[in-house]
Amino acid sequence: MVWLMRKCERCGKYTLKTDNCPYCGGKVRVPHPPKFSPDDKYLKYRMALKRRLNQ
Repeated sequence: MVWLMRKCERCGKYTLKTDNCPYCGGKVRVPHPPKFSPDDKYLKYRMALKRRLNQ
């Protein structure tokens, strides 16, 4: 399934645009978390990145 909604990182408003926010021009991202899978082969890398960003 393709997520259409995007959320601006700068102002926090939701939009359907994929390149930048129409309100403030900030960067937009998909606000939904990735699907959970017990056989996640990238869990080790995501957890290492999360630990590195929180320090």
